[in-house]
Amino acid sequence: MITHISVKDLATIENIDIDMHKGLNVITGETGAGKSVFVEALSLALGSRADSSYVRTGCDKAIVQMICEHNNNDILITREISSTGKNMCRIDDRIVTLGELQELTGKLADIHGQYDNQSLLKVENHLKLVDAYEKGAISPIKRKVAEYYDNYIDACRRLKEAEQKAENVDQQKEYLRYRIDEIEKAGLIVGEDERHKEELEIMENNEQIYGALDRAFNNAYAREGSALDRLDDVIAPIKEISGISREAAGFEDEISDFYYRFEDIANRIRDMRDRIVFNRERIEELNDRLYFIGELKAKYGETIDDILNYKDQMEHELFDLADIEADVDSRFLEKSRIEEMLKNETESLSRLRHSAAYNLQSKIQNELENLNFKDATFSISFGQKEGYDPNGTDVIEFLLSANTGEPLKPLSKIASGGEMSRIMLAFKKVIGEYDGIDTMIFDEIDSGISGETAAIVSKELSQIAQNHQIICITHLPPIAAAADHNYRIEKSADKERTYTTMSHLSDNEKITEIARLLAGINISDITLASAKEMIAIAAHVK
Repeated sequence: MITHISVKDLATIENIDIDMHKGLNVITGETGAGKSVFVEALSLALGSRADSSYVRTGCDKAIVQMICEHNNNDILITREISSTGKNMCRIDDRIVTLGELQELTGKLADIHGQYDNQSLLKVENHLKLVDAYEKGAISPIKRKVAEYYDNYIDACRRLKEAEQKAENVDQQKEYLRYRIDEIEKAGLIVGEDERHKEELEIMENNEQIYGALDRAFNNAYAREGSALDRLDDVIAPIKEISGISREAAGFEDEISDFYYRFEDIANRIRDMRDRIVFNRERIEELNDRLYFIGELKAKYGETIDDILNYKDQMEHELFDLADIEADVDSRFLEKSRIEEMLKNETESLSRLRHSAAYNLQSKIQNELENLNFKDATFSISFGQKEGYDPNGTDVIEFLLSANTGEPLKPLSKIASGGEMSRIMLAFKKVIGEYDGIDTMIFDEIDSGISGETAAIVSKELSQIAQNHQIICITHLPPIAAAADHNYRIEKSADKERTYTTMSHLSDNEKITEIARLLAGINISDITLASAKEMIAIAAHVK
């Protein structure tokens, strides 16, 4: 309950310092006197966003303080709004964030203005009101639904990621298997390329040596016209004269000796040639092998070690691809499991809502009848949305038939401003019994109503005030007459400034204020008598 309000340098308010009380507190005043400024002060204390334009002209800051009684403790709430744009929130002596302030004040007071009537026209708010009606039972299940929904969305995201990875798995597996098979079929042995190069180098040299020796032997001995044949041609004429010339005989001996020595060298060349192993097919085989290894190196690595390591890497990747496919199956099962849990909790939530809606519908129907909707029929319809969200799958809409014989239609299509005020008041009364909020603030709840309906609304407010503190801004005499405490907001001005003040009215001042609401400027004994009668009637109704 709000017990005291202090407002300094807020718009036209220089200083308001006033106590509030239990029951029905009604605030009245001329149009433009500053009632909306006072409501703004209440809103600021309850956590609405501040604007430097609220600060009274010529002042450094505006200060709103509110003392509330909560759980048998007094709490001091302070809002400071600086003209420079900075603002500060305090709970008692502790500086808090706006969010922390809102969390507290959400349990203390509920402020309702004319614009709130429009919230009833928004279908998305209808579900919130049903949930608020039996929030003790609904809130725990609703939290579970929200938790499972978050888990479900996360599971869907992880499944999608796995599916995206798995989209090209078959193609990747085929690609990896081809490369692995290519390397495995190559039968690579570490170091074989170097050994093949050495062997090839030797064999290629042997070919050169063999060819040279073969040509040398052939030239020296084997072919026709060889070097030995030519020596025979040299020795033959010398032999013809060796018998008649000693010197020629000496030539014969030397040439013959050289012949046999040269023949021996030719035979040794032949023997060396014949000892050399030479295999053209082996050379081609080695060249082909080294060329094939070179192609593998171009694809997979600079050395055979690199190629074999790359094969191991591809085998790991192939194994991981199998894991990806298994991961898709696993994540699909996990998503299905969570979806089933979400479905079950959503269905439980929906059953609770149907039960709550049935009870709420009955109570709202009764309240509307009490608020002079004698022929009205109120109904709560249910639908189902596609898919899930944190609130489940229910779509709830309030329907009304304002007159007998008319079909049920959405509120937005049939309700007038006055009807919306009464419907909202009915909701406030019914839900207020369950939400645990002590104080209800109504800013011109009487918009669009008058006459008998105004009297009925005043009675309804009085009944709500038996269990709640009500602060009500009004311009209707019946509501002011029903008040337990009356306040008047007035505006005055001098040559330089405008001032808004607020006072707690005595019994006589209350009569005068109600007479003013009845007659305006011309207050007579008749209007005063009417005001007294109206107060007496309101007291009797209570």
